[in-house]
Amino acid sequence: MQIDFYKYQGTGNDFVMIDNRDGAFPKNDTSTILHLCDRKFGIGADGLILLENDKISDFRMVYYNSDGKEGSMCGNGGRCIVAFAKQLGIIGNEAEFIATDGPHTASITKDGIVSLRMKDVDSVKSGDGYVFVDTGSPHHIELVDDLENYDVKSLGAEIRNSIYGQAGSNVNFVKQNEPDNFSVRTYERGVEDETLSCGTGVTAVAIAMNSLGYTSAQIVGVNVQGGKLEVSFVKSGERYTEVFLNGPAEFVFKGTINI
Repeated sequence: MQIDFYKYQGTGNDFVMIDNRDGAFPKNDTSTILHLCDRKFGIGADGLILLENDKISDFRMVYYNSDGKEGSMCGNGGRCIVAFAKQLGIIGNEAEFIATDGPHTASITKDGIVSLRMKDVDSVKSGDGYVFVDTGSPHHIELVDDLENYDVKSLGAEIRNSIYGQAGSNVNFVKQNEPDNFSVRTYERGVEDETLSCGTGVTAVAIAMNSLGYTSAQIVGVNVQGGKLEVSFVKSGERYTEVFLNGPAEFVFKGTINI
């Protein structure tokens, strides 16, 4: 079976994108998804995203981690699928779509900046030297010294497994640069490695830093290995609403592959 695919990236977080509105892709075939995401024997990506029909919204987003298993919400993937939908002519400059964590809205500018509305966050949970935030995906967050030289892969894997068990969590290590700007490096479950960027992680970090009092800003800049993103929100008591993840989503190339 031959399929067309598109490659997109958002601040270095890259995805294989497939138009599955005809339902032909073997979405339950874990080994095929694993192969397509493999960087040596396949196309290579942090994840695979299917764009599917939806009766209510413009489209449905179905996201798989690079281990071949269906994942939770992916913020950068959400921004990329909006750009993909525009390339396919499904939307104009605005979109409404369904993902695993519910409905999302988004807009895209002429220069390719996608603003994606994320789910509301009801609480930030505190632990011993860390906080936990669910932004559509689970995120462990802690401030560290010497972020540039931090062993994200091994220490992230240890935290992912020792604290959160089989389900696991994404793990974010953070440094404050300015009152409203932070740097973050993220270990992603499902990829089981550091990625150049994680959209739900960036969102979680911005909210966590505000909740902990490290910043009073409600527009927060976050630097990742693959570039820069911005998170905005409205704080109401302990809740965070109108949460938006803003940044570039770029088309890389299109191809065909036999599966």
